[in-house]
Amino acid sequence: MPSRTLPTFTRAEVEEHSTAKSCYVTIGTKVYDITDFAEDHPGGADLIYDYGGKDIEDILKDEAINGGANGSAIKPANGSAQETTAVDENGVPVHPRTGMSCEEDLSKETDFSSDYKRHKFLDLSRPLFPQVWFGGFTKEFYLDQVHRPRHYKGGESAPLFGNFLEPLSKTPWFVVPMVWLPWVGYGSYLAYQGYSNHAVFAAYWVFGFFLWSLIEYILHRFLFHLDQYLPDNRVFITLHFLLHGIHHYLPMDKYRLVMPPTLFIVLATPFWYLAHFLFFYSWHVATTVYCGGIFGYVCYDLTHYFLHHQNLPLWYKGLKKYHLEHHFLDYELGFGVTSKFWDTIFGTELTSGGKKA
Repeated sequence: MPSRTLPTFTRAEVEEHSTAKSCYVTIGTKVYDITDFAEDHPGGADLIYDYGGKDIEDILKDEAINGGANGSAIKPANGSAQETTAVDENGVPVHPRTGMSCEEDLSKETDFSSDYKRHKFLDLSRPLFPQVWFGGFTKEFYLDQVHRPRHYKGGESAPLFGNFLEPLSKTPWFVVPMVWLPWVGYGSYLAYQGYSNHAVFAAYWVFGFFLWSLIEYILHRFLFHLDQYLPDNRVFITLHFLLHGIHHYLPMDKYRLVMPPTLFIVLATPFWYLAHFLFFYSWHVATTVYCGGIFGYVCYDLTHYFLHHQNLPLWYKGLKKYHLEHHFLDYELGFGVTSKFWDTIFGTELTSGGKKA
């Protein structure tokens, strides 16, 4: 099949073709025009444009590419055509970033042996922590694989440490309200003593509760999904995996879905000092805002768990669909868990077709 090679197109020239009007990608030394293919792609045209002007050889190696339910064509830049699309081992069109087509795929059991043979990433039958630590994975390979969800057999938890630390890595959902609500109540009671006006106390407490939604968005987007700014070494890759990567790798693991109390203390302590720095004029005000925020966190963690594991009322189903699409459709969007509000404000709202134009 005749095609043009990279000496004909400079890298800069290829990168210029990254729009809906003209979209090129490279596969090794070959340049392909995928402009006409974009609209027919099962993952949505916007996903195709994300890779415009880039090399996709590694992505294609990781997917079953030949044939396709839609018969869509990727054609080389010189005009000849080649039939290809992203499908799973059963011929079902899938999202090339996650290898999934719908939220039901998140709960399909993974065949440990075939998954490991195919991807050479993690063997779910063995403890995951040492495999990540000693795996020698590049950041690019790790991020690609960790965002392709797997599901452990029988809905159980995959082994993480494989030793006495194993129980410490699991947190049932009810631990969150059991541990933190008494402290929220006690802190709110102490803070309340400093007010003569009950309405002022309530206003500060509600302000802290609302402020949590912004903190939730910031943590999810800029800490948990630090992805592209992650240093390319095993220390940071392992920290990323323990902090949030394992949740994207095994999103339906019900015992690693809410935050362990010890980890929450580490993350929450700086916010205690920040609250008292910002509201330095009153210990009672700072504590009130903080307690409202911690209550917001409890609501967040419970909501997160229920979005994954419970049949929700009709008014909640849209939020469930939205969050699960963050897992199987596009993990670089949809950072709000309890609300889409901040996604809308900051332009990271996730739609079923992928990124907005």
